[in-house]
Amino acid sequence: MELKLNKPICFFDLETTGIDIGKDRIVEISIFKVFPNGNKESKTWLVNPTIPIPPQTTAVHGITDEKVANEPTFAELAQQVHNMIKDSDLGGFNSDRFDIPLLAEELLRAGVDFDMKNKVSVDVQTIFHKMEERTLSAALKFYCGKNLENAHSAEADTMATYEILKAQLDRYPDLENDMKSLSEFTTRKKIADFAGMIAFDKDNEEIFTFGKHKGAKVDKILETEPGYFSWIQNADFPLYTKKVLTAIKLRKLNTK
Repeated sequence: MELKLNKPICFFDLETTGIDIGKDRIVEISIFKVFPNGNKESKTWLVNPTIPIPPQTTAVHGITDEKVANEPTFAELAQQVHNMIKDSDLGGFNSDRFDIPLLAEELLRAGVDFDMKNKVSVDVQTIFHKMEERTLSAALKFYCGKNLENAHSAEADTMATYEILKAQLDRYPDLENDMKSLSEFTTRKKIADFAGMIAFDKDNEEIFTFGKHKGAKVDKILETEPGYFSWIQNADFPLYTKKVLTAIKLRKLNTK
């Protein structure tokens, strides 16, 4: 089954220096773009992360400091990456919880104003876990009857993710072949930022999910305790979380 698209969708995968969204860096990124007319475009970059790659991480994806020493930094690639994804929905495997948040941090760090306002995301892992509870390799074997060669290379994982989603649509007739519907199905909880530090309550209003104000409405705290905003902006929080908080603050000021 081919995907029914109203706009392009970019499947992508990252290999990184680690799993800390705020501190770790991309060492490889692969993007596979599918257009509504069926055309396809792919691009893979090795990236110099500008920080050491821990040996235990190299043991997973095989990318060493030496291998990326002469590759461009993400700051040098950021505009190319953004140009490829800016008109597209996003798809990945565990992308809602890891790849999209980390990519957003890298883009914002490079001065590219990335957000998901006119995009939806489809996390193929969530479909898989809701239906079968397995790993990416097992998913490819289960849905497509294929073995995943070169696992933990960004390009192989990206292509596997694309093949799995098409096979999932064939297998599960209840899944609607529509990116907005699939995005809603793969969303675990409704959050305002990628890190999940600001979520939406039952009234669709932003609330903090951490710290002393956990469960409190964000706009209320910003009004009664303005220093809390400054503390978050100056502390070691993800850049996208800070951006979302700033937007809420500006929205509140504009309604006065």
